[in-house]
Amino acid sequence: MTQEILTVESDMLASRLGAHPLPDGSGVRFRTWTTEAQKVAVRIGGQLYPMEAQGDGIFEAVLNVPLGTRYFFDLDGVARPDPYARFLPDGVHREAEVVNLHAYPWRNTDWRGLKLENCIFYELHVGSFTPQGTYQAAMEKLPYLKELGITALQLMPVASFAGTRGWGYDGTALYAPHAPYGRPEDLMALVDAAHGLGLGVFLDVVYNHFGPDGNYLTCYSPRYFTSRFSSAWGEGLDYAEPHMRRYITGNARMWLRDYHLDGLRLDATQAMQDDSPVHILRELAGEVHKLRGTHLLLAEDYRNLPEMVTEHHLDGIWIDDFHHEMRVTLTGDKDGYYQPYSGGAAALANAVNRGWVFEGQWWPLEDRPRGKPADTLEAPSLVYFIQNHDQVGNRAIGDRIHHLSHVSPALFRGASTLLLTLPMTPLIFMGQEWAASTPFPFFSDHHGELGKLVSEGRKKEFEGFSGFMGEDVLDPQDEATFQQAKLRWDEAESGEHGQTLRLYRTLTRLRQTDPVLRNRSRHHLSAGSLGNDLLWVKTETGASQRVLLWNVGTADLKLDSLPLPFGLPQDVVFYSEADGQSSGFPPELPAGHALLLGTPA
Repeated sequence: MTQEILTVESDMLASRLGAHPLPDGSGVRFRTWTTEAQKVAVRIGGQLYPMEAQGDGIFEAVLNVPLGTRYFFDLDGVARPDPYARFLPDGVHREAEVVNLHAYPWRNTDWRGLKLENCIFYELHVGSFTPQGTYQAAMEKLPYLKELGITALQLMPVASFAGTRGWGYDGTALYAPHAPYGRPEDLMALVDAAHGLGLGVFLDVVYNHFGPDGNYLTCYSPRYFTSRFSSAWGEGLDYAEPHMRRYITGNARMWLRDYHLDGLRLDATQAMQDDSPVHILRELAGEVHKLRGTHLLLAEDYRNLPEMVTEHHLDGIWIDDFHHEMRVTLTGDKDGYYQPYSGGAAALANAVNRGWVFEGQWWPLEDRPRGKPADTLEAPSLVYFIQNHDQVGNRAIGDRIHHLSHVSPALFRGASTLLLTLPMTPLIFMGQEWAASTPFPFFSDHHGELGKLVSEGRKKEFEGFSGFMGEDVLDPQDEATFQQAKLRWDEAESGEHGQTLRLYRTLTRLRQTDPVLRNRSRHHLSAGSLGNDLLWVKTETGASQRVLLWNVGTADLKLDSLPLPFGLPQDVVFYSEADGQSSGFPPELPAGHALLLGTPA
């Protein structure tokens, strides 16, 4: 490392807010910024240690205290939690703990990250992924994920939030990992162990709002927020304010640099409204991509805007349109945001060919056009899924798509076959790979009046949805709702669950080894349909090709009489219902089944 880089890094360390052990071991630098307080101190136990004003609202003190010290900042006589705390062992309303994020003895230091084209994401919620709900317990499942063929874990948010259980999207102390999951070094150990197995680890972060309980930034300065913007979750973040901007970019750097994470999934980027000369997303991308190694940024953004990649320089986008067409195809749902989608083989083929569905057409839910063509984006930048935390958990009872009586196991396996044989980047939601019996409902742990409001609001949310009465909506505040979400690992290998799990293992391996499917270019991909019942997807590389046929209808189809615009290859590469057994070219394709045919590569 050059002296210039060392100097820059040293300056960054010196300017970070919060509590940071000095590199030479001579003490801990406490630093904060406030536009509200005149007298600022560090409060440790009952003792106050005055902080000196450095100008521009910065206060600082260097104290000779050990790691593990608990502290508040004292603002004009009132104790406040540190919004830049690196660990809050007793929750977002209590003292921070002085920790050294550079003390962990990393073993797998040669790891340099993943290219997006090599990612098979597995989204998981730490608290419900295992019975224990901890980083350490999740670490014990890493060999399973490796055998499954996963290449990248996608952790739902772990930044501290109020209460002990929740999805994590109401975080309020973004620099402190949620204590019930484990200590910071436990999260580091999970990442380290994953890298040792060749698995990347990504983190879902929320930079568009703060949760309703435990956000102390406004106690330090109201300038973090602005009335120029607002969102469904409250007051807008003022990304034009340098300290808010550094709060966000510094947080991203911390996760990637100090925790060695491989990338971030940015929640609801359409809500990150910024009137700065350089949009916060573009600055984030610049900061992330200049870090050592390969680091990726993915956006959750329903707007279908290719400039998220081409101009803001993010690496990929979660594509809701593919999921929604799949959902309507499998279930016929037309409630809420599913209403504008057609479903069926033709609609799925259009989504595959175009990358997404809405590319400037009128979007009735907002009474305006939505989207632009995705022609400039390659397949890896489009993250496809048939389940994720939102699309399961935002249902009244958190039922998964395969829980519905009219979605047969074969139909679900057919959908899974399509997902994993497309060149787009696939994402699997925990338990999906064995068609888990457990739901994933929305759950929370807010106290007092806020908890009551959350429960009542959840019921009202589903009043307009057919099939759901208010009393059927699970109460997110009931701990039993959370307990329902915990995966039942004992069922994974049994019966239909086991057959689906074997399908996923075979398809992930095929995706990475088949010489045609390994091609990630949309230029070699085409899709079409016969009526609304048979979807075909063809991938060609040179003289070799793979053709996927999926029967999404209700009647069996004779393969020798299909009026396709091309001849079918005769070699069976994969059959969704063969369950690992070799099979010849079948005469019929039953309802729900998928068949992958090919020519020698």
